[in-house]
Amino acid sequence: MSVNARTTVSISPESTSPRRVSTESGGVRSGTGGLLRLAGVIRYVQRPLIGKWVGAVDDARRGAAPDPLAPVLRTVRAGNGFEEALEQILQVIRLGLVPGGERLPSERELADRLGVSRVTLREVLRVLQEQGMVESRRGRYGGTFVRHPWEPGAEPVPAGPASQAGQPGQAGPADGTLRRPDTADLEDTLRFREVLEVGAAGLCAAEGLPPGGSERLRAALDATRDAALADYRRQDTLFHLALAELAGSPSLSAQYAGVRATVNGLLNRIPLLVRNLEHAQRQHTALVDAVLTGDAHTARAVAREHCAGTAALLRGFLL
Repeated sequence: MSVNARTTVSISPESTSPRRVSTESGGVRSGTGGLLRLAGVIRYVQRPLIGKWVGAVDDARRGAAPDPLAPVLRTVRAGNGFEEALEQILQVIRLGLVPGGERLPSERELADRLGVSRVTLREVLRVLQEQGMVESRRGRYGGTFVRHPWEPGAEPVPAGPASQAGQPGQAGPADGTLRRPDTADLEDTLRFREVLEVGAAGLCAAEGLPPGGSERLRAALDATRDAALADYRRQDTLFHLALAELAGSPSLSAQYAGVRATVNGLLNRIPLLVRNLEHAQRQHTALVDAVLTGDAHTARAVAREHCAGTAALLRGFLL
């Protein structure tokens, strides 16, 4: 018996059985030879797909290897990219998620996961290197490696007095170590500071400044812009104290003076980072512009973002 049609058989990835696609004229003989030829086509098409099915089942049974960095690394919020990226990588190191002697993910991977530019990420890694927390190795198996002393619970030893990217900033206590503050106390201080600074900014913008207030606020802003690195934190403090006083509430300004003293004690335990100071100065300028134009919503938003940047650095270095 002969058959004058040739059947083309294919296997769809979504199906486990062959389906007929087309029938063409041809001279394929039926019988044992034709059946074997057809079976060969089916086996040929199915073989690689079966391998994929089996591999998928095996992967499901084994389960994908969990990413140990997933609980920490996340896309940073707009506005404080440098500070929040630094905070997250500090957490990775402090928690021992990348042990001493092991390599951090590549710059490209870290930048993608954090949602920051490669330039910003390199500045973050430079700070960590200056603080003795990581080291850079060149070559085929190079990268950024966590230094061996940095096991979970280890405390940083500041690299010295001034950080460019920092010029390293102020050193910590006289014994060269940074003692961790109580987490609840730190969070309470940071939250109270944010409430006061955001409130003061909103009041100044919504209700206007007293006579001479605009000139005083501009002068305080200029002083922070022109300050030498060693004098920056003092001028920064005076700027924020001026804003609190100009809100017109003696109780608010008194409370702010107290919380600012606590915050300064914490800031003095971490390095001055030029990138952070430049960012803070842009926020100061935006804050003054919002206050002077009576834009209370923007003034509060900028003040809140400014506080969040400082909080991210303090949590990263001290917790």
